[in-house]
Amino acid sequence: MTENESEILKNLGKKLRELRQSKNISQEKFAEITEIDRTYISGLERGKRNPSYLILKRICDALETNLNNLF
Repeated sequence: MTENESEILKNLGKKLRELRQSKNISQEKFAEITEIDRTYISGLERGKRNPSYLILKRICDALETNLNNLF
């Protein structure tokens, strides 16, 4: 993974955390809503995971947002 790709994932994770916290949703509750493992969500928020489009779709639906706002 390039340094640029790593930075993109870190920025995505930061934005995901901000949006989730702005809705006062814990990682555990978010995992339940999205049907994504909590440890995977944690990895996303830390910029350690590269999510698929379908995972991003679940996240956007749960946060009532779109991909543009997530990025």
